[in-house]
Amino acid sequence: MADREATDNVVVVGLGRFGGAVAESLVNLGHEVLGIDSDPRIVQDWSDRLTHVVEADATDTDALRQLGVQDFSRAVVGIGTDLETSVLTVLTLAEVGVQEVWAKATSLKHGQILTRIGARHVIFPEMEMGERVAHLITGRMLDYIEFDDGFAIAKVRAPREAVGRSLADIGLRGKWGVTVVGTKLPGEDFTYARPETIVPSGCILIVAGNTSTVEQFAAATA
Repeated sequence: MADREATDNVVVVGLGRFGGAVAESLVNLGHEVLGIDSDPRIVQDWSDRLTHVVEADATDTDALRQLGVQDFSRAVVGIGTDLETSVLTVLTLAEVGVQEVWAKATSLKHGQILTRIGARHVIFPEMEMGERVAHLITGRMLDYIEFDDGFAIAKVRAPREAVGRSLADIGLRGKWGVTVVGTKLPGEDFTYARPETIVPSGCILIVAGNTSTVEQFAAATA
């Protein structure tokens, strides 16, 4: 692969549902992806969808070096169900010199182990999706993203008392502790929020702030 040191190139180990989805999304975003899996059937399935796909044991340091994985700055480990393979893969990637390893974890303990042996970012897809769906099911939020440090961004319906008034006049930050990032009407472009922005009827607000305050605001507008 040419110019492997380019930041656009990523190694994805484990092309199951999670790893495969990440790899395909990276390709769609214009990145070059080296996919690695130990299952020949999976490798064959992905051979025409990724930049490069190889069958290899990602826990084998020599195998990764032969593939030139040490020249990549970022890697994603999509292995979750096989705890030993997941841990050994992250450890091997760290040993060959991959600076930024993202790894899937299936439990908090699994995630703690991955962090200690070299994973810079640990993802809990089932837990994160479960929490997100719970917020959506309640009808309080139209979409929701929570970050590790207790910060959240959500799409909520504009409260009735906000319609026809400017964001400065409403004063949501002072009243609720949330910041309006932008507004969106169905079928129209996203508009970045300014103090003079008028909230139209049927508008959706994109708000950010502490997770608890965002949840409280969304509950009040549901």
